[in-house]
Amino acid sequence: MTLEDYLAALASDAPAPGGGSAATIVAASGAALVAMVARICAANPRYAAHAGLSAELAVSADAVREQLLAARARDEAAFEAVVAAQALPKTDERRGGLLESALAHAAEEPLHGAALALEVLRLADRALAIPNRNLASDLGCAAEFGAAALHASAFNVRVNHRFMRDPETIAAQAERLSELEREATVLLEGVRDGVGALLAR
Repeated sequence: MTLEDYLAALASDAPAPGGGSAATIVAASGAALVAMVARICAANPRYAAHAGLSAELAVSADAVREQLLAARARDEAAFEAVVAAQALPKTDERRGGLLESALAHAAEEPLHGAALALEVLRLADRALAIPNRNLASDLGCAAEFGAAALHASAFNVRVNHRFMRDPETIAAQAERLSELEREATVLLEGVRDGVGALLAR
C-alpha cells in the first residue's frame, strides 16, 4: 500500500484504519528521521568520534520503524475485532465476553504503539549527543512526532477503557500508559532544549 493509498483509506468511511493506526505512521516517520540523521553523521568524517553511536542509532531506529509498521496492522486488526464482536446479536451469550476481550486487546495495541513512540523519543534524545547543528531540526521533528504519536495512542487506549468492564485490566493499562506519558514529557522537554541550544546563533 502506498502512502497515498493509506491516506485515502484513512479518509474513507471505513472504521479502520483510524487514529491508532495513523499514530504508528507518525511515530515511524520520527524513527526514520533518527535513522537518517545517524547515517548522514556516520558518513561524515567530522563526526568520526561518534561513528559507533551513529551506527547503533541507525540500526535501532530501523528496528523501531519496522515494529511500528507491524503495530499499524495489529492496531487495525484489533479494532476490526471489536466491530465484529459488536455486530453479534445481543441475544448471543458469547457476545459480552468476546466484546470485553476485543476491547482489552484494542486498548493493548495502541498502548504498545505508545511504548514504541516513546522509544523514538529516546532515540532522538540519544542522537543529540552527535553535535550536528545542520540536522538538529530533524531530531526535533523526530521527537515531536514521537510525542504526538504517543499522546494520540493514549486517546485510543482510553476510549476503549470507557467501554470495558474489567477494572483490573483498565487499571493496569492506565498505569503503564501514565508511566509512558511521564517519561515522554521529560524527554521531549530535554530534546527541545537540546535542539534549541544547537540552533542558537
